[in-house]
Amino acid sequence: MSLPEVLLGQRVRGAAAGVKFRRQHPVGPYVADFYCAATHTVEEVDGKAHGRGERPERDVSRDAFLRGHGYRVLHVPAAEILRDADAAADAIAAFAATPLHRPAAPGGPPPRAGED
Repeated sequence: MSLPEVLLGQRVRGAAAGVKFRRQHPVGPYVADFYCAATHTVEEVDGKAHGRGERPERDVSRDAFLRGHGYRVLHVPAAEILRDADAAADAIAAFAATPLHRPAAPGGPPPRAGED
């Protein structure tokens, strides 16, 4: 694991902010840097290598696969984690803790187009 992954792992170990993350967890044919099973959230630490060679295209393909299978994907730059690992961990936990679906507004959903 890279230094940013270690720093982040120390902060999200167990149940950070009510959500539990697993490190280096297999998801389909991929291995997520961090995974929250309760919210189907995959968190990836993006270092400099993510911008080189074929890596950007591979990341796009991986994200499309994950999203197509119902996972939410969050990318966090390694530099952000190195700058303030606590703030990065808090932001990740907050993202993972947000519900996948929001309840309809009071009074039900808005009318469909053409209806009053």
